[in-house]
Amino acid sequence: FRSNQELEQFAYIASHDLKAPLRAIRQISTWIEEDLQAIMKDDTKKQMGLLRSRVDRMESLLSGLLEYSRIGRTKVEKEMVNTKDLVQDIRDILNPPEEFLVEPANDLPVFETHRVPFEQIFRNLVGNAIKYHNRHDGCIRVTVNDSTDYYEFLVIDDGPGIAPKFHTKIFEMFQRLKSRDEIEGSGMGLALVKKIVDNYKGSVAVNSEIGKGATFKFTWPK
Repeated sequence: FRSNQELEQFAYIASHDLKAPLRAIRQISTWIEEDLQAIMKDDTKKQMGLLRSRVDRMESLLSGLLEYSRIGRTKVEKEMVNTKDLVQDIRDILNPPEEFLVEPANDLPVFETHRVPFEQIFRNLVGNAIKYHNRHDGCIRVTVNDSTDYYEFLVIDDGPGIAPKFHTKIFEMFQRLKSRDEIEGSGMGLALVKKIVDNYKGSVAVNSEIGKGATFKFTWPK
């Protein structure tokens, strides 16, 4: 309990006290680039862009830490959630290429639950499936298995797949299968998913192998 409080306190301080100077660094780099526009070489412009991307990455990491520290400590009201509509809304927000399909099954449940953490899970799983896909015309299907006390949701993609040796590692904080220079992100998305699911006494796992896509499964109480 104490370590959770300390983590939240650290994350709060880091998020609020470090974001302001980070934003200042981004703004100053933009001013410098504007002032030197006439003499700045392409390589220098590229380096300034990399500087700003590093700042954005740090902001994302700080936000992820704060979000992670607050899981299970913030009161959330229950509401009716139409899972199919929720998945479609997430697809619209993430805005993948027009050819990229996100297909929620027709039998996804409408039920009363805590919408915010439930939506966070789908936003991370669907977002990762889009981000790490190796084609612009990929397909993600969202299906469900109905049990007595819980639903088992499946997010199934036809992407590049994940080697079995990484199936546990990817749910740890700051773990990534590709470098941050290849794909932007904080490396916390699946750690957030796991902590949320654990908080609701559920389970989360992945079935995948290289070249055969990935299926992420998680259970959620009815």
